[in-house]
Amino acid sequence: MAGVSVESPAWEDDVLPPPDWGRKPRSPLTTASALFAGSALLLVAGRLWIAPALDVRAVDAWTTVFVAVCVQALPFLVFGVALSAAITAFVPAGFWTRVLPRRPGAAVPVAGALGAVLPGCECASVPVAGGLMARGVAPSAALAFLLAAPAVNPVVLVSTAVAFPGRPEMVAGRFAASLLTAVVAGWAWLAFGRGSWLRVLPQRPSAAGDGRWDAFRSAMAHDILHAGGFLVVGGAAAATINVALPASWVASVAGIPVVSILVLALLAVLMSICSEADAFVAASLTGFSPTARLVFLVVGPMVDLKLIALQTGFFGRAFAVRFIPLTFALAVVSGTAVGSVLL
Repeated sequence: MAGVSVESPAWEDDVLPPPDWGRKPRSPLTTASALFAGSALLLVAGRLWIAPALDVRAVDAWTTVFVAVCVQALPFLVFGVALSAAITAFVPAGFWTRVLPRRPGAAVPVAGALGAVLPGCECASVPVAGGLMARGVAPSAALAFLLAAPAVNPVVLVSTAVAFPGRPEMVAGRFAASLLTAVVAGWAWLAFGRGSWLRVLPQRPSAAGDGRWDAFRSAMAHDILHAGGFLVVGGAAAATINVALPASWVASVAGIPVVSILVLALLAVLMSICSEADAFVAASLTGFSPTARLVFLVVGPMVDLKLIALQTGFFGRAFAVRFIPLTFALAVVSGTAVGSVLL
C-alpha cells in the first residue's frame, strides 16, 4: 500500500512469535513425571555410588557449617532487601538533587556517606545509580553511592558485628575500607572517566499511589529470590571450603599474607554473596587472617559475578571493562591498608 512503511516497528521484539502448530504443548503431568524420574535417578545414583565414597563426619561438618551460615544470615538478608525495596519505591526522585552538592567533587563523599543512611543490596544499587544519573546526578557521585550503599549501611554493619562478636575493629575496618574505596573510585572516575564510556538509560516515570506498593512488592520479590539463591550458593561454598580443603593447604596459603588476601578477594568475586550475609561466611573462614577476611568483606559487595553482569547490562561494556578492575584494585588495597592498621 502506498505511503505505508515496510520497516519493522520499534516494538517488534515484544511481539510474540507465531505458535508452532506442529508441536503439542507439554502437559504438566509429563513435566512432573520427568522431574520425578530425574530425582529418582539422582537418588539411586547417590545411594549406590556417591554415598559409599563420602565420609560421614565430613558430611556432618559440611551440613553444620552450611545451616549455620544460612540461618544466621537469613534475617539480615530479608530485612536488608525489604529496606532496599522501600527506598527504591518510596524515596522521591527529587530527594537526591536536593541533598547532594552541585560540585561533583564535593558530591562524591556525600553520596558515599548517604550509602550509610540509605542502604541497598548489590542488585538494587545498580539500577538506583542509573536512576540517579538519569535524574541529573553526576556519574562520579552516583557511582560512589553504588559502591557504598551495599557495603556500609547499618544492616551490613550490624550483621558484621553479630558474625564477629567481640571484634568491633572488624566492623570499623569494614566501614572505613569500604567508604574509602567508594569515594576514591568516584573521584577517579571524575578525574579520568569519559562520557562516551558510560551509557545512561532514560528516566522512567515515577509510580504513585498503589503503583509504589506494586513497585515495592516487585522489588522485594525479585531481590529476595536472587539474594536468597546467592546466599545458598555462598553457604554451600563456605561449607565446602571448610571441609574439602586440606588443613595443610589452608595453613600454607594463610601463612603468605599477599597470597591469602588475593585468594579471598577472588573468592569474594566468585561466590557473589549478598552483603547482608557475607560476614557470616567470612567468619567461618577461620583458617585465613583477619586482614584477608576484611578484604573479602570489602571486595564482595563491590565486585562479584552478578554485579559484573548488572553493570555491563546497565552501563555498557566500555564502562564495565574500566570501572570493575579499578574497583577491585582499590578494594584490595584499601582493605589491606585498613586491616594492617586496625586488625
